[in-house]
Amino acid sequence: MTFEPEQLGQSRTDLAEKLRELRKRAGLTGARLAWRCNMSQSQISKFETGRKTPKLVDVERILQALDAPPEIVAEITALARIANTEWQDKRSSWRRGMEKRQTELASLEAEATELRYFLPSMMTGLLATPEFIRASLSHTPGDPAKTVARKLERQAVLYDTSKSFTFLLTEQAARWAIVPALAMAIQIDRLISLSHLPNLRIGVIPTGAVTPRGPMNTFTIYDRRLATVENFTGRMVFRDARDIAEYLAVFTLFEDRAHFDEGARILLRRWAEAYR
Repeated sequence: MTFEPEQLGQSRTDLAEKLRELRKRAGLTGARLAWRCNMSQSQISKFETGRKTPKLVDVERILQALDAPPEIVAEITALARIANTEWQDKRSSWRRGMEKRQTELASLEAEATELRYFLPSMMTGLLATPEFIRASLSHTPGDPAKTVARKLERQAVLYDTSKSFTFLLTEQAARWAIVPALAMAIQIDRLISLSHLPNLRIGVIPTGAVTPRGPMNTFTIYDRRLATVENFTGRMVFRDARDIAEYLAVFTLFEDRAHFDEGARILLRRWAEAYR
């Protein structure tokens, strides 16, 4: 399925209108449909007014209750899939201020209890030293001082033992040098130190490890309810359970080929020494 950025915003309105239209065409009140779907009337109302985006499973229950024909089911299901996907372009983040983006990320991290990060090409700010963070922001417009400070504040979440973190890094991500050699050694030392936290797992995949699938994009999975996927121009946010399941499967594939604990630390020490 192709997602156009302008579609992603309009689809929520279109979905609400289609659901309302189908219910009226079936001659049902909101209360009657809610009873058939085992939902509350207020929930149906929120779906039909666009105040809340229904998940795909909710849409399927509504369509089944309305006895919708197959062609309508296919159309509305596709619309629901798009409505549960969001595009966030990088330029908009820059216009709003990068520190605001850090606040949004902190909110996602605060709400989740199980967080998974797949890092195929470069370090994430949660694991980075201040020098590495500053260097990573060199291409962004404006004064990065507030963003650096906010990124460092976010790192406190790693010490919240009510949460679990798994970071998967390729060797390239661990060794990608955007700071001088000694600073890179210190950065890798930080990974070794963090790997001892009881609620945090750092897995590394060395170059040459036989893996049947290429590491295409950086992505993060928050519990089993949301996944964000990044590229050079922005990020996609997926809320559809099937999309999230696919990213969980990809994560597991690479997790099974990663070195953890002392095995990971042996590799990280070797890479740090190479920079020294």
